[in-house]
Amino acid sequence: MAKKQNQSARTTLEEVNESLTSAAQRIEDNKKYVNWALIGIAIIALLAGGWIYLHNKNEADAKEAYGKAYYELIQGNSDEALKKFEQVADEYGNRFGNVAHLNAAILLSQKEKYPEALKHLEKYDPEGDVVGPESQSLMGDCYVNLKKYPEALSCYDKAISLAKGNESYAPLFMIKKATVLHEQQKYAEEAAIYQDIKDNYFAFTQQSGFSVDKYLERALELAGK
Repeated sequence: MAKKQNQSARTTLEEVNESLTSAAQRIEDNKKYVNWALIGIAIIALLAGGWIYLHNKNEADAKEAYGKAYYELIQGNSDEALKKFEQVADEYGNRFGNVAHLNAAILLSQKEKYPEALKHLEKYDPEGDVVGPESQSLMGDCYVNLKKYPEALSCYDKAISLAKGNESYAPLFMIKKATVLHEQQKYAEEAAIYQDIKDNYFAFTQQSGFSVDKYLERALELAGK
């Protein structure tokens, strides 16, 4: 009986020892996992810090490069300014690179290099209630000069949408759209735009001196109305 009890006690003791050993091993394993996790966190922190540093440096470099391009522009060196704006646009994907695309497009359109201007405008992300619509209007102007009227109309529609009813800008884009419709001999649609300007943009017609009635009557007459 005592022998049996000793055997049972030994078995129990062995089980306890095995459990303790297993628990100790789990603790060691957990320590390894914790250590690896801490190392991983440290690596992520270092990478994040590196990204912030590189981002800030990239932003500073882009700002400096953009400033040099703008300096050439205000000095009247449009060719050199264009070259530098295109370099900024190609090298930087931040806000300075974005605006550089627009500046390059403006200079190229002034040189009547419309396909090249459009390439930059297609990469430009419209920003703001004024510059955003203006960029789309410029794109429409480029298409008009290339006699791609459907594309031009699409750009003017986007400009009108981005202008959000701005009393000073929306009618300008609407007039450009009406002019293209006139060229396409879509006189009824042209008349509808002039009627919209007359009904909803009274301040614009008064301040700009634009003879909306004159163009509305012409469009209605050509439309047979």
